[in-house]
Amino acid sequence: MKRARRKKTIEINQQCLTKKEDENDPFWIIPLDLIVEILLKVPTKSVASLVFVSKKWLSLIRSKDFINLYLARSSPRILLAVFGTNVEEQFLQTCSQVDPSSDRHRLNITPHKDHVAAFSPPIRGLFCRLMDLKVIISNPSTGQFLTLPRVKTTRRGIISFFGYDPVNDVYKVLCMTILQGRQRRGSKVVSEEHQVYTLGAQRKWRMIECKHPHLPHPCAITKGICINGILYYYAWIKNEASLISFDLISEEFNAIKLPEDIPCVVNYTGKVAITSWPTRNGEVHLWILEDANKQEWSKVSIVVPSWVDLIDIHHGYRFRGTLSTGELIFSPWTLPINPLYFISYNLKENIAKKVVVEELEEPDASREVYFDHVESPMFCQM
Repeated sequence: MKRARRKKTIEINQQCLTKKEDENDPFWIIPLDLIVEILLKVPTKSVASLVFVSKKWLSLIRSKDFINLYLARSSPRILLAVFGTNVEEQFLQTCSQVDPSSDRHRLNITPHKDHVAAFSPPIRGLFCRLMDLKVIISNPSTGQFLTLPRVKTTRRGIISFFGYDPVNDVYKVLCMTILQGRQRRGSKVVSEEHQVYTLGAQRKWRMIECKHPHLPHPCAITKGICINGILYYYAWIKNEASLISFDLISEEFNAIKLPEDIPCVVNYTGKVAITSWPTRNGEVHLWILEDANKQEWSKVSIVVPSWVDLIDIHHGYRFRGTLSTGELIFSPWTLPINPLYFISYNLKENIAKKVVVEELEEPDASREVYFDHVESPMFCQM
């Protein structure tokens, strides 16, 4: 099945790359499938720079088929967003997820120390942040930043979420507005002016309807997660805690009743779940959404071995979710912490270990850590 898909990809690109003005390029004497194999092994930033060589390179590297192939071959990485008091301490850094001390890449991201940014977890190599009233899409692998058109609102309270529609192969940003200073449980205030921006489409925000009045938690532990084309985030509906789902394909909202009032939403083996805080002996409880339509949940409990020996008893911890490799990840509850580390638990082998990511020069810098980030040569387009 995969082999047939790859052959089709090469044929599509071959049709795109028959340009007379590029016939003298000696590199194209090589069969296209071999060129693709070579490019899949080249560092992401180097691949992205080839779009300036010729129209052939531009057509190939920006094609969705090539990007999907590249993403499938990319090894998962850790993405670290750091904001210190000095401009030099504001950057994105990626490193190997297997060995965080190796293969590090750093990218400065903010020109001024007074900027306040809110992040959404990275999706297929792209990263979304809300900075002041601007929504910015960035590709840490290529160093590209794309500022989207201004959100249609006169308010200053904006919340955004980032996701990927696998059916139409597009990235979307969901944005909504709220009245600042009134984000509290039981409040009659709800999110309004729900809008969607599709990257590479009409370069504008589209107003959409939300039939479930709700208020996203302003300090939710997780800023929304995207699983199989659906965004999930914790919110209040009047005085009741709920899980809101937003289908990126149909662009419809749904409200799901939570079995427990816990604001920590995670990806557990490909399913959305909410999780308790680990106890002193490393026990954590998870409620897993099995059927969204029937609103059915299951519960599992996990005890991490050697927990007391791995943690610092002066810090609280939280479950971050499951990696693509199947490992469970736990990190300190309070950041900053120096050096930054996490606990990795292999459920099948019943082995847990402590993994140090990095020791920062500025220990008080605030930071966010994301796992399973992949490098992409994609060029962000409005």
